[in-house]
Amino acid sequence: MTRTEALIDEIRQRIAAGLLCSGERLPSVRRFATTMHVSPSTVVEAYERLAAEGVIRARRGSGFYVCATHTAPLSLTESSRRQPEVDPFWVSRQSLDAAAGELKPGCGWLPADWMPQEALRKGLRQLARSPDNILTDYGSTRGSASLRRLLLARFAQEGLAASMSQIMLAGSGTQALDLICRFLLRPGDTVVVDDPCYFNFQALLQAHQVNIVGVPFTPEGPDVAIFEKVLSTARPRLYITNSALHNPTGGCLSAQAAYRVLRAATLYDTIIVEDDIFADFEPELSPRLAIPDGLERVIRMGSFSKTLSASVRCGYIACREEWIEGLVDLQIATNFGGPSPLSSELVASVLAGGSYRKHLDEVIKRLDRARKEAIVRLSALGIVPWSVPRGGFYLWCRLPEGLDSTVITRHCRQQGVVLAPGNVFSISQTAGDFLRFNVAHLSDERVFHVLQQAMA
Repeated sequence: MTRTEALIDEIRQRIAAGLLCSGERLPSVRRFATTMHVSPSTVVEAYERLAAEGVIRARRGSGFYVCATHTAPLSLTESSRRQPEVDPFWVSRQSLDAAAGELKPGCGWLPADWMPQEALRKGLRQLARSPDNILTDYGSTRGSASLRRLLLARFAQEGLAASMSQIMLAGSGTQALDLICRFLLRPGDTVVVDDPCYFNFQALLQAHQVNIVGVPFTPEGPDVAIFEKVLSTARPRLYITNSALHNPTGGCLSAQAAYRVLRAATLYDTIIVEDDIFADFEPELSPRLAIPDGLERVIRMGSFSKTLSASVRCGYIACREEWIEGLVDLQIATNFGGPSPLSSELVASVLAGGSYRKHLDEVIKRLDRARKEAIVRLSALGIVPWSVPRGGFYLWCRLPEGLDSTVITRHCRQQGVVLAPGNVFSISQTAGDFLRFNVAHLSDERVFHVLQQAMA
């Protein structure tokens, strides 16, 4: 098979899988040549042959587009070829739809009794006395001014200078990332993620029909040598990461790694999306990418579902001022306004109250105790941490040699225990001997009993 034929086959496969849909523009000749490591003339020949067959069509001065007769609506569930236990949608559903009494050491949130229940109830009572528009109107396009001011004050304490015109609220952290992807990405673009990484990053990027490239993650951030090489060859549009208390590994970016990541991103014109959702669980602030960058190339995003309430959805985006207008327009198009005023004002009320810091201090102490206990209990089963995080609630653990986390997950699910197997986080599918544990959900003895049975 010639290079041209191989390229034609690749494009046909993308169309058949729904990764290129009706009417969508194919990557430019130069960009696709770089992505596929072929010459521009090879791409031109492949495009022209496909156009002659009626698979794609050329528009003068605009590029090549997929013809309607060769596409089908994208089905995320049908397009997944993984086993159910390592499919991100399946794993998410198991945690979200778990029945009462089932145990969820693989989920990504704190137990209800760890959250600031009284502060939330107090905030709800205050909201009941709010002006009528808070109770009945749509949210403003940028979201609650009071919450945005609180966020800016917190940024300033970290050393990140920003203005009100550089921040907006979104319906959730996931919606914030979706808006960023809608604004900056086009089908066929390349996005770099950590390997392993939060599995919903993969699910969302799959929906945006982009090429996903993984870079191995170390306890101090991405493997910078590989990261630099990937950026130089793939020229990705975005890099999406957690700099602090990384999901799933719990790792934190080192100052040296942060410097090299920013330098490479600048050199190869890659935008960085820094999801800072776990920031408040850090005992002390670790290096960030947004702070030295000053929101020029780095977009900071986050939410409050991990520290306050997953029921009160509200996220945020902080970035260049000129990008905010486009993101606001997208939010209007997809949500008609910003997040619920009830949610954002409730979050603002809790953050402004004196109890929030006390709540976090107590949670950090509880997590520290739970982490130490979990390491002892898991180690007795031969399950050992990849590294010991400095905070947060995740432990990324390796199973004894010869055991498959997918098989373990399947057995435990049948016994009412929801786990998170390693390969659901891994782009390269090289984490089959890992499990991600949430230490806050490991207090029930049944978890260890079921695990021991599954490993026997």
